[in-house]
Amino acid sequence: MEAEIMWRDNLHRFGLIALATDMTIEADAARLLPDDARLHVTRIAFDNPTTAENLRNTGPRLRAASALLVPGVALKGIGFGCTSASAVLGDGVQQAIGDRAPIATPIAAALRGFAAMGIGKIALMTPYLHETTDLVGDHFEEHGLRVVARHSMNYADDRDMALLPADEIVNFALEANHPDAEALFISCTALPAVSVIERIEESLGKPVVSSNLALFWSMLDVAQVPATGPGHLFGVRTW
Repeated sequence: MEAEIMWRDNLHRFGLIALATDMTIEADAARLLPDDARLHVTRIAFDNPTTAENLRNTGPRLRAASALLVPGVALKGIGFGCTSASAVLGDGVQQAIGDRAPIATPIAAALRGFAAMGIGKIALMTPYLHETTDLVGDHFEEHGLRVVARHSMNYADDRDMALLPADEIVNFALEANHPDAEALFISCTALPAVSVIERIEESLGKPVVSSNLALFWSMLDVAQVPATGPGHLFGVRTW
């Protein structure tokens, strides 16, 4: 009876594969998803620090994790909650998860969002080590987005990133801006940036997009589910 009810309800159901160490993404999802949406979450093992090798090791764990997302229930999208890992894995995320539902990653979602806003030049802010920041910046550049500035907070552990206070995130975002950038991208699903997006946009006078903001905007937009949220991006629809 329960499965039958789930099939017959009018809710928009999404899946999320999060890192075991991520302390932020579910709270951000609760801020961004509309009342008629539900998020079903599973997690994969992740070993800090956020080096290229550790990020690449998430790839083989994705298929088994996706199979745990409410089996037998239709999903309108599946998100992988790691920006830097999705930069390293690229199309490998889609290949690992399969085609059960449209797949979104923070970095692909950001590219999609910047294209929808007509933005070609960004400043990049991350809480990562410098070398991890370059993984994200280089991926953007390889996909046609010009990164005019890169700023790293130089943390190695995503649990530390999750505990950064709002004012510190805002202040670093203002420092990370560049006059030639048409927008600012704040990378990392563990960084609690969604709650300060509007503060930063007001100060900079330009769009500000975080990893979680991009991820859930794109999942909703692809599924054509109306939603409201903070910042310029959530006012954009491609349908």
